[in-house]
Amino acid sequence: MEFFDFGTIFFLVAAVVIFIQLRNVLGRRTGNERPPFDPYTAARTREKDAAANKPQENVVSLPRKKATGEAEPSAYTPIDAIAKPGTDVNKGLRAIKDADPTFDPKTFVDGAKMAYEMIVMAYADGDRRTLKNLLSKEVYDGFVAAISDREGRSEKIQSSFVGIDKAEIVGAEMKGGEAHITLRIVSELISATRDGAGQVIDGDPETVAEVKDVWTFARDTRSRDPNWKLVATEEED
Repeated sequence: MEFFDFGTIFFLVAAVVIFIQLRNVLGRRTGNERPPFDPYTAARTREKDAAANKPQENVVSLPRKKATGEAEPSAYTPIDAIAKPGTDVNKGLRAIKDADPTFDPKTFVDGAKMAYEMIVMAYADGDRRTLKNLLSKEVYDGFVAAISDREGRSEKIQSSFVGIDKAEIVGAEMKGGEAHITLRIVSELISATRDGAGQVIDGDPETVAEVKDVWTFARDTRSRDPNWKLVATEEED
C-alpha cells in the first residue's frame, strides 16, 4: 500500500480550499445569468423596441369623401389664372392642353423668356449653332442672312442683356398637331453696332433701351421632343 507524501497532501488541501473560496465569491451557475453586455446589440434592440411601439401609419391614403357641391380640381386652372376664361387666348391654351396634357403655361413662359435672352445674345454674337437649336428653319435662315450681311461689312454688335420687364401670352392656337403660342415681350437691352474701325454707327453703348417684341413659338405635340422653336418675330410699334 502506497502513501501520499506530505507535499502531495498539502497541494490537494490547497486546491480544495481555493475551489470553495471561488464558489462562495462567484456563486453557482443556474442557467439564468445575464449574457455579457454588447453595446451594438443593445442599440439594435432599443431601435427594434421603438419601432415595435411606434403607432402604425397607413401606407395607402384612402380617398377623401368629396363634400357636397365641391368641384373636382380642373386641369385648366393654371390656364384660367393667366388668361380670362372665354377669351380666344384661353380657348387656344385649353386646346393645347387637350393635345398635350403635360403643357403648363407658366412653365412655357419661363422657358420662352430664357430662350428669348439666348436668341438675342446669340444673334448679336453671330452664334449660329445656338440659333439653329432654337429657331425654325425659316427664321434661322433669316437670322443667318442678317448675320452674314453684317459680317460682310465688318460690323459687330456690342450687346448687354439687362432683363425682361414683361412677358405675356397674347395668342394661342392649334394648327393641326402643332401648337402655336405668341408672346409679347418687353425687355431692356444695351446695344450698339460698330463698324470695322470700331466707331458706333447705330445704338448707344451707354444707354439702356426698351425693346418690345412679339414672338411666336411652336411645337409639334405629336413629337416626343418637348422643345419649342421660334417661328415668327415682329417688333411692336
